[in-house]
Amino acid sequence: MWLLRGFVFLLVLCLLHQSNSSFIRLNNNGFEDIIIVIDPSVPEDEKIIEQIQDMVTTASTYLFEATERRFFFKNVSILIPENWKENPRYKRPKHENYKHADVIVAPPTLPGRDEPYTKQFTECGEKGEHIHFTPDFLLGKKQNEYGPPGRLFVHEWAHLRWGVFDEYNEDQPFYSAKSKKIEATRCSAGISGINRVHKCQGGSCITRTCRIDSKTKLYEKDCQFFPDKVQTEKASIMFTQSIDSVVEFCKEKTHNQEAPSLQNKKCNFRSTWEVISSSEDFNNTIPMVTPPPPPVFSLLKISQRIVCLVLDKSGSMASYDRLNQMNQAAKYFLLQIVENGSWVGMVHFDSTATIINKPIQIISSDERNTLLAWLPTYAWGGTSICSGIKSAFQVIGELCSHLDGSEVVLLTDGEDHTASSCIDEVKQSGAIVHFIAFGTAAEEAVIEMSKITGGRHFYASGKAQNNGLIDAFGALTSGNTELSQKSLQLESKGLTLNSNPWMNDTVIIDSTVGKDTFFLITWNSLPPSISLWDPNGTIMENFTVDATSKMAYLSIPGTAKVGTWAYSLQAKANPETLTITVTSRAANSSVPPITLNAKMNKDINSFPSPMIVYAEILQGFVPVLGANVTAVIESQSGHTEVLELLDNGAGADSFKNDGVYSRYFTAYTENGSYSLKVWAHGGANTARLSLQPPLNRAAYIPGWVVNGEIEANPPRPEIDEDTQTTLEDFSRTASGGAFVVSQVPKYFSDDLHPPSQITDLDATLQEDEIILTWTAPGDNFDVGKAQHYIIKISGSLLDLRDSFDDALQVNTTDLSPKEANSKEIFAFKPGNISEENATHIFIAIKSIDKSNLTSKVSNIAQVALFTPQANPDDTYPTPTPTPTPTPTPTTDKGHNSGVNISTLVLSVIGSIVIVNIILSTTI
Repeated sequence: MWLLRGFVFLLVLCLLHQSNSSFIRLNNNGFEDIIIVIDPSVPEDEKIIEQIQDMVTTASTYLFEATERRFFFKNVSILIPENWKENPRYKRPKHENYKHADVIVAPPTLPGRDEPYTKQFTECGEKGEHIHFTPDFLLGKKQNEYGPPGRLFVHEWAHLRWGVFDEYNEDQPFYSAKSKKIEATRCSAGISGINRVHKCQGGSCITRTCRIDSKTKLYEKDCQFFPDKVQTEKASIMFTQSIDSVVEFCKEKTHNQEAPSLQNKKCNFRSTWEVISSSEDFNNTIPMVTPPPPPVFSLLKISQRIVCLVLDKSGSMASYDRLNQMNQAAKYFLLQIVENGSWVGMVHFDSTATIINKPIQIISSDERNTLLAWLPTYAWGGTSICSGIKSAFQVIGELCSHLDGSEVVLLTDGEDHTASSCIDEVKQSGAIVHFIAFGTAAEEAVIEMSKITGGRHFYASGKAQNNGLIDAFGALTSGNTELSQKSLQLESKGLTLNSNPWMNDTVIIDSTVGKDTFFLITWNSLPPSISLWDPNGTIMENFTVDATSKMAYLSIPGTAKVGTWAYSLQAKANPETLTITVTSRAANSSVPPITLNAKMNKDINSFPSPMIVYAEILQGFVPVLGANVTAVIESQSGHTEVLELLDNGAGADSFKNDGVYSRYFTAYTENGSYSLKVWAHGGANTARLSLQPPLNRAAYIPGWVVNGEIEANPPRPEIDEDTQTTLEDFSRTASGGAFVVSQVPKYFSDDLHPPSQITDLDATLQEDEIILTWTAPGDNFDVGKAQHYIIKISGSLLDLRDSFDDALQVNTTDLSPKEANSKEIFAFKPGNISEENATHIFIAIKSIDKSNLTSKVSNIAQVALFTPQANPDDTYPTPTPTPTPTPTPTTDKGHNSGVNISTLVLSVIGSIVIVNIILSTTI
């Protein structure tokens, strides 16, 4: 039996290594189980389904050739909204739902901006989250601007599957090349075209040459690169796949390492093909001899939710008030979380299972109250998990002939060595198993069931003040319900009270929520005194008190008032543990509510490897910036670690201001399960919506050069940067589920981790000084303070990347690192470089901590040592520069300037006085 359990645990380790929710797998060169979902807000149009099929079919052939006959699309499921008409071709989904979507078809993130994009918030080579296409794009209305959908799907697929990035950069569309010319950011550099300003107003358009910006010394903001329609260059798909000749990803020989593209910045100047060819997909396949078959499509239509609660009432549930805590959380689920229209059944189990009720459809509070009365009232016996699951399948079978897409919510506090015996049956059933592990024992076989069926896994320690069990049930909203129908958690907190009997605080209800607002209070010993006031100061009466289950709750009729609600709870026992949970739904189905989603980057990890916490705040698809976000990670023994999550583009956070807040987690205290919970708060005048188009968006093609003339496309709608985007106060909480850590030793050093890699190093040349800026790393990744920096420079980018230790070192004696996430500014004088081949200075940094652990080499910054020239056909007078006063660090005015690269070595190492200015503001 021990060997069997060991085998199951090893299998779980394999299955849970990544937390990416995609079901995609590679089988004999073909990608299977791709899920494309159509958002419920998309008006019904069967042409969208046809266009998806055409796009994927075309893309499969293009991908096959672009990857040298390695990959193609084998089968795809298209998920159709419940509000679309029935069709005999549509089947019921199994594990497919919105949470596992690889491609989402939905309205644009910003009105009128139909650019496809891929949600990526991890590092180079790591899988993305999903692709977003708009209906207008799929229907061919934007083909001139973005190219054929099949080709663009391959571009986005490379983002999603292989973690590569774009070879263009709308923020830095031009750069100073080694040729001393201004070049468009592109790959390969062999893509030909011209640079022009093309503007239309009042029905007339003008085209003119680009002027040089006096500050950047590059082309002005409105200048655009217009590619030639007819090309011979074959690369790159990550630049402009819509050019007919482009059929390859950039390879090492064709890759443009000079360009300031995101691919160069994020992937250490490696080409897209180098990243793809180092992937697990590539290493597990060989080129095919024969062409692949066309993709197979499954059309699946969302149906009403069917869920069966499988609740443990074994003898161990009588300890530590576990039975009552389970009933509190289950009542919360039945009263507030499960959506109207859902079908709910119930099974109790100990050493055997008992079917309590067949599924009943929830239409009103009557059905909810009926289900409440069927919760278990006593605990006794052993634990037979498979009996409970099989009985749940029988319950669901009473409603429909198959189990596809039905859900089993299994809660247990113990292990069952026979649970692995029904894994195959669960896998074949088509049902989804959610697992809530209550207490320190988590049955590995059930974790596997949850993973392979697309369910969620939660861990609750049983400490009431942490509210973990209620949070777990609260997170079990339907994966396929419209967002406007989902219950959102606004608050979840608990306190153990001793000398002070009061628990007082406030809850914010913002204008995007307020419907079906629900307040839940729980206690351990005696009912507390409860006072609740709305924003006008009116006290709320009529709490329902359930003394048996030690809980009280109140539903606010209609839509709750927007503003700050205050509560005051007075304990009647000493000590006492009180909790409060507040949920609500969208106030208006046409206005998306603010949402918070949280997760770890892995579901399982081995010590001492770090993990990353992610929390994403959105309104619809628009990122919310400037929020205060806090994560609490709890171990099995109840030890908690609190982390402030940041959206600053440094440390664990890959992209600044993308609405994804991140932080490293390394504070492992024991082996076993850990739970993640996140709070987000947006204060008035601090939180705001991002009006910037999404990152990793498809390149908008402004037009083509045909026979020397520009054939322009319609301009994109401009974003009004003056539009008010500040949000009102809001608060959200979310459970990020559970993860498992192994191989934690009983005793270990406190300092096992180096400083995090600096990823936002930037360099500018101001007169005779190079100004460096970056975000300070920590002693342990992004926590604490590094001991010192090593800054090196070179005239060769590749030499600096590949042989950092051999490069020229800057004197950093007076440079003292600040606390992690502070802003650093550093200045030095490089001297005058006269050698013709020294066109740029490249700079990189390593950080060292007090234990002499060294970070990875930072991103490489660069400055040009010349003023670039425009192309010969761009002739115009250069405007007189207008200097803008810029505060710069003070440097030693007695520095001796050099005259060549050798002198630069001496200057940097020997005689420069470095002045370090640290901004006191934390990013």
